[in-house]
Amino acid sequence: MIRYPATTFKTIGITAPSSGVGKEHHHLLEQAIARQQQNGFDIKTGKTAWTQEFAKSAPAKKRAAEFMDMMNDPGIDFIFPPWGGELLIEMLEYVDFSQIQPKWVLGYSDLSVLLLAITLKTGIATAHGTNIVDLRGEKSDETTRQWLTVLQTEAGKSVSQHSSALYQKEWNHSNPSPVVYHLTEPTEWKTVSGNEENFAGRLLGGCIDVVRHIIGTPYGGVPAFREQHIPGEQVVWFLENCEMSVADLKRSLTQMKYAGWFDNCAGILFGRSAANEPVEGYTAEKMYQDLAEDLNLPIAYDIDLGHMPPQITFVNGAYAEIRVADGKGTVEQEFR
Repeated sequence: MIRYPATTFKTIGITAPSSGVGKEHHHLLEQAIARQQQNGFDIKTGKTAWTQEFAKSAPAKKRAAEFMDMMNDPGIDFIFPPWGGELLIEMLEYVDFSQIQPKWVLGYSDLSVLLLAITLKTGIATAHGTNIVDLRGEKSDETTRQWLTVLQTEAGKSVSQHSSALYQKEWNHSNPSPVVYHLTEPTEWKTVSGNEENFAGRLLGGCIDVVRHIIGTPYGGVPAFREQHIPGEQVVWFLENCEMSVADLKRSLTQMKYAGWFDNCAGILFGRSAANEPVEGYTAEKMYQDLAEDLNLPIAYDIDLGHMPPQITFVNGAYAEIRVADGKGTVEQEFR
């Protein structure tokens, strides 16, 4: 059984379990806060959101303590970290998962370590999607703005999202746009088979660069999660590569296979990636093909997920039906 957080929330808590916002970028977080206040939300900001040193917002214990304080604060309905980072994994040992409340936590990149760990250890749904800093613009594109619709979907109900029309090829912070992103490239969802693919199962995933590091730890118990919370059900993995070469990506996926993460899997979704550097001619496309043949699974790639926005909001634990055809995709999630 998966537990879904409340769909009505008024107060957003901003804390930094990974990287905080250094002084040179405080204006970005200030803009994001002001934008959400204009949208009717109250904001409570933790100290870690405003600090950054040695590749993290604060020492691990302090990050965990502030996160748990917000998690257990009845005046905070929803936790929205500023962005990802590098060293979230350090603070997992100081998180009291027995005290985690069913309230939304939303983010991506390094934050996906915490999101996946929460769902695996507690059965509480978490949301993989945009950062609050990327919601500071005057407008929001059609794909990104769905984050609120998804999080306001009631338990037992469904929500559909569709592939974007355009995506951002590269970041250009020196030339801000009304929607923050510079959406210039035509989106095309692809399948290894080259044909239409339809598959369904419980969503799990995140940034593979970092979630791979909880394999074999107390925070990466996929088999135990499946047995306790979704017995007999198939899983759909959504994964994105931030910085790894194709060879490193394949090693990580093979480790996931050896750890049983792909057992009873219905299919895999891979986000667009500016990394995916070929190794001796071994391309991402060839690697996806090898993986599909090895696991005998449908694989879709270049989807709206990860560091080449915009992003669909994927909910860890939700039941999803995936359809990919003619370069377009649909993700229908049911909160059951």
